[in-house]
Amino acid sequence: MKQLIIIGAGGMGRTIYDMAIENSGYHKDFEVKGFIDDNTHQLDNFENYPSIVGTISEYVPQKDDIFVCSIGGDSRRACMEMIINRGGEFMTMIHPTSRIGTNVHIGKGSYIGAYTIIAADAYIDDYNFIQSHTIVGHDCKIGMWNRIDSYVMLVGATEIGNGCTLHTRCMISHNVHIGDGVHVGASSLVINDVGAGTTVFGSPARRIK
Repeated sequence: MKQLIIIGAGGMGRTIYDMAIENSGYHKDFEVKGFIDDNTHQLDNFENYPSIVGTISEYVPQKDDIFVCSIGGDSRRACMEMIINRGGEFMTMIHPTSRIGTNVHIGKGSYIGAYTIIAADAYIDDYNFIQSHTIVGHDCKIGMWNRIDSYVMLVGATEIGNGCTLHTRCMISHNVHIGDGVHVGASSLVINDVGAGTTVFGSPARRIK
């Protein structure tokens, strides 16, 4: 049986622990081994969680280990690649309350939160972090290493590049293309294509950086 290790023991890590034990594979395909975090005292004031079994910077994956990452933001990819480069494997975690449509592709190492909807023929590449109550519309295409927060709405046929951050309750309109490394501010409405490396905010969203 696989031994699940959660990267990051902060608030999102504790949330993913709850998501993991609600997963249909818990006790069948995997057990939760614990957390890794460079702050080994992260859980000192919390009860009822498995222990921190090592640091992200030094942990060496064992034979039956499998990983999920709770860390968002710019450090997410770096933390995951430290483990990948040491031979670690990441599971795709899909919460049982999510709705996954026909012909949907979800890549390895991706996380799909509770009550999220992935509509028909959407394509989601590897290592994405899509939080609860988000809607990914039909025919959307999402690249790698993206963080998509709760209550985000991607209308049909939108395209998201690699390494983007879409903050809570933003909406990306129909057929809009978002380039690599884009940040979209919370509650923003994006109605035009956004070039790589841009930060946008507002309704309609405008470039601020």
